[in-house]
Amino acid sequence: MSEFQMPQPDQKADFVRENFDKIAKKYDQFNDWNSFLLHRIWKNRLVKEIEKNLSGHLRVMDLCCGTGDISVRLEKSSFVAHVTCVDFSENMLEIAKTRLQVPAKQGRVYFEVGDATQLKNFQNSQFDVVSIGFGLRNVDNLPKALQEIYRILKPGGLFLNLDVGKVKNPFIRWIADFYFFKIVPILGYILWGGRNDMFDYLPVSSLSYPDQNRLQSLLEENGFQNVRYLNFVFGNAVLHISKKPL
Repeated sequence: MSEFQMPQPDQKADFVRENFDKIAKKYDQFNDWNSFLLHRIWKNRLVKEIEKNLSGHLRVMDLCCGTGDISVRLEKSSFVAHVTCVDFSENMLEIAKTRLQVPAKQGRVYFEVGDATQLKNFQNSQFDVVSIGFGLRNVDNLPKALQEIYRILKPGGLFLNLDVGKVKNPFIRWIADFYFFKIVPILGYILWGGRNDMFDYLPVSSLSYPDQNRLQSLLEENGFQNVRYLNFVFGNAVLHISKKPL
């Protein structure tokens, strides 16, 4: 395992914000490298799950949107009327704005620098869907973030969360951990042109993040129903789908 030490809880938000700002321009390429492009398929599946479960002119929040990788997919979908993109890294949001061709699509897409645990500028029951891609494990208060997501969702609305998972098979888990903790940071260093704490943080942050079943339980404890998940690559990545009851 990496010798990197996670920031203290009261320092985590600042650490994540500052370091995502630093690597923003390299982040998409890093995701392509470390997932062998598979993250694109997983994100497509997230959008497909929305289409399977809801219809109409949906208002969607892409929370912890980063460079807008999921936001772009949502904005192109015929069933999405409006996308609100929220992230607390301003540099990530600037890239997302470019990718979504803002201001050309202003009115259909809205951006805000914000914290997933304090969505105070958004009303109760405002969105049909909230999505997060590889961002939930970066929040400094997971239950509070889930409560905020639940609050802003309309009754019957969907929350979809794509993030790292835990592999159950011991042999595959050993291979996955070796790759994630030893190889992935090196890929980041190569891309960055030197050492950067963020590429160590990303795998280490998975250690304290709930496994598939525990996150399902947390979602249920915070009011979500019909919670299920889809494993990708033996559980290295996982998509949780949950609903706010009517």
